[in-house]
Amino acid sequence: MLRRTHSCGELRSEDVNSDVVLAGWVNNYRDHGGVIFIDLRDREGTTQLVFHPENAEAHALSDKLRHEDVVAAKGKVVTRQEGMANPKMVTGEIEIDCVELEILNKAETPPFTPDDADRVAEDTRLKYRFIDLRSPRMHEIFKTRYRVTKILRDVFDSHGFYEIETPFLCKSTPEGARDFLVPSRIHEGHFYALPQSPQLFKQILMTSGMEKYLQIVRCFRDEDPRADRQAEFTQIDLEMSFVEPDDVLNVVEDSLRAVWKGILDIEIGEVPRITYAEAMSRFGSDRPDMRYDMELIDICDLAARTDFKVFTGTIESGGIVKAIRVPGGGVMTRSQTDGLADWVKQFGAKGLAVTKVGASGELETGISKFITPIAGDLIERLGATEGDLLCFAADTSKVVHRTLGELRIKLAHDLDLIPEGVWKWLWVVDFPLFEWNEETGRYDSLHHPFTAPCDEDIDKLTEDHAGQVISKAYDIILNGSELGGGSIRIHSQDVQSKVFELLGIDEASAESKFGFLLNALKYGTPPHGGLALGLDRIIMHLCNTTNIRDVIAFPKTQTGADVMTEAPSPVDEAQLDELALRVQTHHLPEKAV
Repeated sequence: MLRRTHSCGELRSEDVNSDVVLAGWVNNYRDHGGVIFIDLRDREGTTQLVFHPENAEAHALSDKLRHEDVVAAKGKVVTRQEGMANPKMVTGEIEIDCVELEILNKAETPPFTPDDADRVAEDTRLKYRFIDLRSPRMHEIFKTRYRVTKILRDVFDSHGFYEIETPFLCKSTPEGARDFLVPSRIHEGHFYALPQSPQLFKQILMTSGMEKYLQIVRCFRDEDPRADRQAEFTQIDLEMSFVEPDDVLNVVEDSLRAVWKGILDIEIGEVPRITYAEAMSRFGSDRPDMRYDMELIDICDLAARTDFKVFTGTIESGGIVKAIRVPGGGVMTRSQTDGLADWVKQFGAKGLAVTKVGASGELETGISKFITPIAGDLIERLGATEGDLLCFAADTSKVVHRTLGELRIKLAHDLDLIPEGVWKWLWVVDFPLFEWNEETGRYDSLHHPFTAPCDEDIDKLTEDHAGQVISKAYDIILNGSELGGGSIRIHSQDVQSKVFELLGIDEASAESKFGFLLNALKYGTPPHGGLALGLDRIIMHLCNTTNIRDVIAFPKTQTGADVMTEAPSPVDEAQLDELALRVQTHHLPEKAV
């Protein structure tokens, strides 16, 4: 085999007259009056090869080449003829005058070419992922992914972290999403679980005196895939001993600053912090997108001055009234705003009240006639101008915040109100430790049951006051996307037991599920905390894609299937017998596609 000397992306005009050997895939081929041109592609780029009839053997072989054949070619670097340079290619000033060609592997006619991948249905791309991954776009994504992990490892190394692996075969502790279960052959009737995160192991590592732990780790959650979520994903997991929240936040900021500088040459300035309560009040979300306005404005005092029963009745019953100003939203038609009124019902709202600011600076259409007494004050408070749409929600604070928060996001996208090329970072801190679950009639952890309460709220760990407890939890948000979250952990067995009790986890259940952690807490566990960043989501932002499947080499479809390998798939009876398992076929869904 001809031995490659250069990649297809590195030769330039200064290499003219060099003898080279290139190898790669045939990206394109053209016969111009007996002179054959081949665009040869490898992961570094594309170079044009030229085969002249006087090099008879190589020319004859080149005439047989087609898309995606794998070849090696030997020749001399020459300058392209005047007027034939291709400014769209970094190698566009030169070409290779080939004297020898070796066909390393002939390809069948591909279902699509890498250049056409973006115009092909996603299921087809995933079935032939090995072709899809050949495209320059995908190569750039995975080059970026590698560079990000290298930068992160270097940053954490500079801070004194050890990278330590934790087990994939773990004990099932189902408190959040469903576990993926792995049956044990040796221990009949018993199961391992694939880790949803290394949470308990990294806390044990802090008990073990490791002090600073890092792992870029695969995690698994048996939940429905979404555009920004997969059943198996990668997180940048870290934990630190003898720390308060500021210590963790500063290290994470350092790592993200290094990534954005190293990949995009963008400086991340000071990252602001707001409390969970403020985020919900102002934006109706604990991951607010700060690139645009439309804050939720409390108008209870103004609404009380109207005769509009929707407003006054809500206030009398202990609810709230809030509004958002949608810049330029007045262009929406009546049918469009009626559609919004139906859309918000999925969030518990009974409807949506709207009005518009007309050319005269007065309110028009919608509920304008019901709120005439407050029109001037309302316009002033919302900062509204001609052509704006005003949207109102009146209900419990939970319903109002969620309704207007989701509406804010939808209208920003629908009306193209999100500026391009803007990075808005935010820490959301001081989350409640618990949230009340109406369906189960008990408290749930807002983050997870190992999150520490604020020191001043430990005395509130009682049934009557648990809803008031603030935790030492924090999330890092970028452009409305949660990149990661973490907390200071509970390092006292007494406090951990109180939290379990409030979560409805009795002593026996706690011992069964978390006994190894509780045991470790007895033997000198330091104060500690950490965070996990979603690597896949970071790469999505850096590569400007909204589809997580673009940044994972071999992802699953929306139904959790791998259409390339046809997983999941049945297994034979012998395998099931070894595991002492039986499949109840009447419960099986149709084959995933």
